[in-house]
Amino acid sequence: MNNSVKLTNHIHHAIFSLLVFMCFGENVDNKKIENIKNIQKCLISSSGKYSALNFYPKIVSRVLFRKRWQELLQLRKFQNDLMVELIQSRKEIIENNNHEDGDDGCVVCYVDILLNLQLPEEKRKLDEGELVALCSEILTAGTDTTSTTIEWIMANLVKYKHMQQRLVEEIEDVVGNREEMVVREEDLEKLPYLKALILEGLRRHPPTHYAIPHAVTKDVILNGYFIPKNGTVNFMVADIGLDPTVWKDPMVFKPERFLRDESSSNILEAYDISGKKEIKMMPFGAGRRICPAYRLAMLHLEYFVANLVLNFEWKTLLSTENVDLSEKQEFTMVMKHPLQAQISQRNQIHQ
Repeated sequence: MNNSVKLTNHIHHAIFSLLVFMCFGENVDNKKIENIKNIQKCLISSSGKYSALNFYPKIVSRVLFRKRWQELLQLRKFQNDLMVELIQSRKEIIENNNHEDGDDGCVVCYVDILLNLQLPEEKRKLDEGELVALCSEILTAGTDTTSTTIEWIMANLVKYKHMQQRLVEEIEDVVGNREEMVVREEDLEKLPYLKALILEGLRRHPPTHYAIPHAVTKDVILNGYFIPKNGTVNFMVADIGLDPTVWKDPMVFKPERFLRDESSSNILEAYDISGKKEIKMMPFGAGRRICPAYRLAMLHLEYFVANLVLNFEWKTLLSTENVDLSEKQEFTMVMKHPLQAQISQRNQIHQ
């Protein structure tokens, strides 16, 4: 059976749902997930509109931009009502079970940890507003970046069929003849070509082309450039990963470039993505202020790509069609023409 799918909506929903479960536990119904997703989408898409509120003192902006303030406060209220209900539910589970970690027979979720967190200097726990902000942050930071990267990687696997076939063969060697066709978390460390594909996807198509701006605390000279105290510094993430003095054929999608180091069984150890040793690419930032969840992001990328490829063969809709890898700036750097592919179940093919 063949189907045409537009990947972006499906993978975005899957990643968002996963992060909701990680935040609030497993007992979140689909309607609540959709409501939270819609609120988060509104806040993200309107972030530019509401950023003007930060350029004036609040007492002034509330007069000049009264309507915007009303809209923002209404969105925040909807978000707060939805998330506080879920937070309170987890709080009740912790209290009823009388467990410090809030274990209700399932894995401990993010909210459980936040509820037990004590601020040492202020000698208090987080209030509801802070809990909502932290949950919103993980949902916003982890959804679009991961789903965008998966779409770029899958687009390249559709475009370059030999890469898709090589990945399938690697996965099948590890998975074997299991009754359940699924790549498990413990399998991922045995899949070096998968890791190389993910790294090449992050190098060639980083979800954001700039890191969060930084500022220097004093006058400094860096590589002959004078940067004044409090000067804003940004990092051109995409350009760093495409530097021809560092990468051979930087515009070419070539996962094999990450398979050169045979001395380590772990590509992430052989290639320093954290920037502790050197910086050749920095899709997650680098150094002390690297994305704190970059290992989780790598896990999600590897897990989803591996299972999408193991269970489905991905092709262009027409044999003569090519994949358009043009870019467009949204919240992340997305495909200008979202990937639409024809998929066939591999288990049916093998049978």
